[in-house]
Amino acid sequence: MRQGESEDTYDYIVVGAGSAGSLLANRLSADPESRVLVLEAGGRDDWIWFHIPVGYLFAIGNPRSDWCFRTVSEPGLNGRALSYPRGKVIGGSSAINAMIYMRGQAGDYDHWKQLGLRGWGWDDVLPIFMKHEDHYLGASEFHGAGGEWRVEPPRVEWEILDRYRDAAEECGIAKIDDFNRGDNEGSAYFQVNQKRGRRWSAARGFLKPVLHRRNLELETGCVVDRLTFDGRRATGVEWIQEGRRRHATARREVILASGSIGSVQVLQRSGIGDGNHLQSLGIPVVADRKGVGANLQDHLQLRLIYKVHGVPTLNRMYANILRRGWMGVEYALFRKGPLTMAPSQLGVFARSGPDVERADLEFHIQPLSLDKFGDPLHRFPAITTSVCNLRPDSRGHVRIVSPDPSDEPEIAPNYLTADHDREIAARSIRLARRIAATRALQPYRPEEYLPGPAIGDDDESLARAAGDIGTTIFHPVGTAKMGLPSDPTAVVDDRLRVFGVEGLRVADASVMPTIVSGNTNSPTIMIAEKAAAMIIEDNGARTGRLSQRPSA
Repeated sequence: MRQGESEDTYDYIVVGAGSAGSLLANRLSADPESRVLVLEAGGRDDWIWFHIPVGYLFAIGNPRSDWCFRTVSEPGLNGRALSYPRGKVIGGSSAINAMIYMRGQAGDYDHWKQLGLRGWGWDDVLPIFMKHEDHYLGASEFHGAGGEWRVEPPRVEWEILDRYRDAAEECGIAKIDDFNRGDNEGSAYFQVNQKRGRRWSAARGFLKPVLHRRNLELETGCVVDRLTFDGRRATGVEWIQEGRRRHATARREVILASGSIGSVQVLQRSGIGDGNHLQSLGIPVVADRKGVGANLQDHLQLRLIYKVHGVPTLNRMYANILRRGWMGVEYALFRKGPLTMAPSQLGVFARSGPDVERADLEFHIQPLSLDKFGDPLHRFPAITTSVCNLRPDSRGHVRIVSPDPSDEPEIAPNYLTADHDREIAARSIRLARRIAATRALQPYRPEEYLPGPAIGDDDESLARAAGDIGTTIFHPVGTAKMGLPSDPTAVVDDRLRVFGVEGLRVADASVMPTIVSGNTNSPTIMIAEKAAAMIIEDNGARTGRLSQRPSA
């Protein structure tokens, strides 16, 4: 950043260069008259495992690439605490995640609209998803082409996954070819955010191609401490970089895009949150908003593991040094094979029972198994059939524990604390067992390794087993939720403006009032796209002109 007071004043300051921040940087800097500063706490994506798809095995749990948060001990998980990965790099979690392109269900967004959130129904957001999409099949009724967000099919096949689709069909779950048309019930191979066998993070798609713009500045290694205010208007940001405290001013707006964990920490340290909690930490209250950090929702995946026989899985292939060498050659020459694998290749969406209106379960089927991400693969051939409740009732929270930005927050998802979630967990395990027992899978003699055949089939036994094997699927949302002014737990309005202050928005997964029925990364990018349009519209109207978007 250039020094001097005038050089430290920008039109927009974006806090976070992750999935949302990368897009916001692109769109807001498209007007050459708007100066944009992007502050990222992580570093550059200059490590090979950020780009080779299977690199998630090395990135998750690695302090180079992951903030390595942990939850509190969770009563619903029988006292266990979980690792809570978040990306520590430009591109954020899109640089270490499963790369799955998923929008959720039309009913998710129509529910938001029914809550009174104007412009957030399925018919409203579908064109926004399509605007930045570059789908491998080209433009169609449901997909876009030519955008920055590349979507491709998987580049590796597994016999065991083909047979799992057959097994699901035996259980009444139809085979479909696309999860992204508004109704994702059925089985299909996940489409992924890759380009010719390389991970396509938000930084690669939206941020790096426009860093040449003279009006856009990216600073990395910046731990944002707090916002600055003039009365109740946000005027800038203070951060710590290489041991120095720095400050920049925003003429128009500050936009928080640090996710459901990061944005909450900045809000609370800045005096926006539950006033009683902030006062207990000695933080002056700017806006008493009880919802900041509340309403945390996440998808808890129940990771059932089955040993299999007579069929290849990644466990045995990776253990063989010659096969591992061939994987490298295959990837280097053809950009194909196991090194292109997303963590999950096959998806199955199903209803947990006849009383459910639309699919409420998502299976991630993997031709591999391990105790947890970051650990070695098991030495025996196996598959993992992770299943999650798509619309949990349990709600948790994120809270800072001190004003010190180096202190990790308290993360308490409260998994399985709602009775209905425990019931759905039991149903989930039963369905997974039913699929494993079908004729289609019997040639591979599946043996339940986790939770294990000794676990009974009654609700209480299965719910307790869910607590033993459940873990996050990395989808925290909702901690700065959208809502109406009459909702005391709402943090932002339907234009993502923070209640009680001016010049400040939140534009990331934290604004979701309820979690979407699927993976959350692309919905987060959609939120950022919609936010950028609203920011430009509102500030264009304020200055008497609309910003025009030139080519990059």
